[in-house]
Amino acid sequence: MFGVYDNKDGGGWNTTKDAYTSFGARPDRGKSAFFNNGGSAPRGSYPRGGFGGSGNSRWVEESRDDEDWSKPTQANERLEQELFAGGNTGINFDNYDDIPVEATGQNCPHHIDSFQDVEMGEIIMSNIALTRYTRPTPVQKYAIPIIKNKRDLMACAQTGSGKTAAFLLPVLSQIYTEGPGEALAAQKSGGQDNGKYGRRKQYPLALVLAPTRELALQIYEEARKFAYRSRVRPCVVYGGADIGQQIRDLERGCHLLVATPGRLVDMMERGKIGLDYCNYLVLDEADRMLDMGFEPQIRRIVEQDTMPPKGIRQTMMFSATFPKEIQILARDFLEEYIFLAVGRVGSTSENITQKVVWVEDGDKRSFLLDLLNATGKNSLTLVFVETKKGADALEDFLYREGYACTSIHGDRSQRDREEALHQFRSGRCPILVATAVAARGLDISNVKHVINFDLPSDIEEYVHRIGRTGRVGNLGLATSFFNDKNGNITKDLLDILVEAKQEVPSWLESLAYEHHGLVGQLNIPLTLSPYTSFLLPPPSQWVAPRQTH
Repeated sequence: MFGVYDNKDGGGWNTTKDAYTSFGARPDRGKSAFFNNGGSAPRGSYPRGGFGGSGNSRWVEESRDDEDWSKPTQANERLEQELFAGGNTGINFDNYDDIPVEATGQNCPHHIDSFQDVEMGEIIMSNIALTRYTRPTPVQKYAIPIIKNKRDLMACAQTGSGKTAAFLLPVLSQIYTEGPGEALAAQKSGGQDNGKYGRRKQYPLALVLAPTRELALQIYEEARKFAYRSRVRPCVVYGGADIGQQIRDLERGCHLLVATPGRLVDMMERGKIGLDYCNYLVLDEADRMLDMGFEPQIRRIVEQDTMPPKGIRQTMMFSATFPKEIQILARDFLEEYIFLAVGRVGSTSENITQKVVWVEDGDKRSFLLDLLNATGKNSLTLVFVETKKGADALEDFLYREGYACTSIHGDRSQRDREEALHQFRSGRCPILVATAVAARGLDISNVKHVINFDLPSDIEEYVHRIGRTGRVGNLGLATSFFNDKNGNITKDLLDILVEAKQEVPSWLESLAYEHHGLVGQLNIPLTLSPYTSFLLPPPSQWVAPRQTH
């Protein structure tokens, strides 16, 4: 996503030096001392009846077969203010110019350099102007013409690259051009036997699957912007919220559906959603969905119901990595697809400064206070811990120390999680303690500092955590607390630091040598991270990433 404010001041960076040197290295090893609200609806509560407003909320009764969906509907000043007031201000698009992009596949459409280079219609172009997006990001330059040319797409791209608009803009543009087609007639006549009270089943024209509730909501909020003054009505369904409320909102009409896999299967089995006319399928954060065990639900949705088969529907997959499991999914779901590999701002050391410091478990809280004091209490700081219990304990500790903080983890209710994210984004609680549930997909624009209070057990999780800062051209700082418990990622962490041209602590090199004897023989995996400079081999030579040690 984009709509990120420019934070080039790097507040507090130069003052952190004392904090890093205040905890001594272990002498025996000689260790050196070293997501934008966008003016959308409030996130503190579930948007009751708020799925509409971005189109005709009574489309079920009022839509006519002869309506021209390509023409904008009447403006709504209140809604326009709500959707676009926060706007996109201060992005430094010059930082995008050096992002590496590789497109491979048969007859790949030529990329665009401006939004005017491709015909997307009056509605889309006016909404782009309202969002104040001046020119496309690299993933948009390539993905938009690929999707507009009705080609399937497999894109390796991070969440900070602007990929949400890269698929929403062309998909909505095509829906506006083509209209509702047979879906409208099916919805009108569709079975009074559907649902307990004879409610009509909804037949969305486009489906976006996302792994988490937070990411689904963010995609939905972006869809509301680009569906403004159109007849398209976006909806979102996800677990952890009142299903009755979601069903009532669906029954008001749904053309573009954003969903988590589990909740969508539930809706389908209740007869509330039919995918018979779903001509556009997007799988966002596909690798994350597989990591979370959603593959059976995804295959149930795509292959074992009424969704049109590949070759008839258009399918787009986005993934941060390209392991063997994702390659298999792409083979099964996509038809003659184009592979797009897009780097991300942060590919070089100038955007995200990574620090790894040796901190024993008993010293972590004290060291954390030093870091927070050095960077300033008002700088947005994201602190990652491994367990839900640890998140609650650390939040309580910081609160007792006088810090405005909040937390999110899997045991908190959806309402509590949304409220916590809203308080963090708004700056009322500038410190957010989180488990991995927040590591991927969250688009929080001005996070200055990511702290791995507990390092994760695998390097991919590390990459996604630190990617919460330094987004879309802004500066970021990532600090990780390392000790004997983290030996399993020593080699991979060293690889990442070397790739990103970061300062490598001498003790980390020593540890890597002790564990593997591999210093000087660094092997870079075929895993697309924000820090990898890459030229992909041809698809025939793709292999899964090497296993972490």
